[in-house]
Amino acid sequence: MSVPQTHTGRVAVVTGAGRGIGQAIAVELAARGATVVAVDLAAPNETVAMIEEKGRSVVGLTADVSSPEQTAAVGKEVAERFGRADILVNNAGIFPFRDIEELDYKTWRRVLAVNLDSQFLMVKAVLPTMKQGGWGRIVNLTSNSIVTNAPGLSHYMASKMGNIGFSRGLANDLASFGITVNAVGPTLTITPGVINGHPQEALVAAAQAQAIKRNGLPEDLTGTIAFLTSDDAAFVTGQTIMADGGYAR
Repeated sequence: MSVPQTHTGRVAVVTGAGRGIGQAIAVELAARGATVVAVDLAAPNETVAMIEEKGRSVVGLTADVSSPEQTAAVGKEVAERFGRADILVNNAGIFPFRDIEELDYKTWRRVLAVNLDSQFLMVKAVLPTMKQGGWGRIVNLTSNSIVTNAPGLSHYMASKMGNIGFSRGLANDLASFGITVNAVGPTLTITPGVINGHPQEALVAAAQAQAIKRNGLPEDLTGTIAFLTSDDAAFVTGQTIMADGGYAR
């Protein structure tokens, strides 16, 4: 079955695009016709190769998205190469487990910087050309962890609640420019980071808590994000969608 070309002519910037959920999002948006700018801390060579194999347009950029200077450089390069950014998917995130007794301020700040500050910085980087175009779609990844009882994640959950608040406030600020802003919250999703960072019993427990009793895959999120970044979602803004198999229900 052919993929609908709903994003033809759009320029889509995806952070954390080197693997996992970000990679799946980048590949999906490219398949739907977007020119993809894949951004990651390490060169997203695998993602670029996957998209180029399908004959689609992609550029890979290396940046620390918690850095004001490096995110500004991403925005500048996107503007110089393509003239604008139409879509921004803020996916980059980290989740080091720490009980509050073990959680030091450096780790707290790093999690907030990568998970929340980066979304603000990337919006600031691409917003000027997005406003000039009079059309834009911003999707900020949050997490269904905010409604779970997962231990050792107070710092992570704080950042993810921040993603929702930022998305709602930003939706107010940008609606008059034809720009929508929404948040999407995945469940515990089978990615390299999750497999390396979670015991098997945690994966089983997460699946059993959901209405759909299997672990999420990166591809389970791409349809929701493709919709929210399309023309079809022109009247949807300030919303949080938990694409989590019915965990939050």
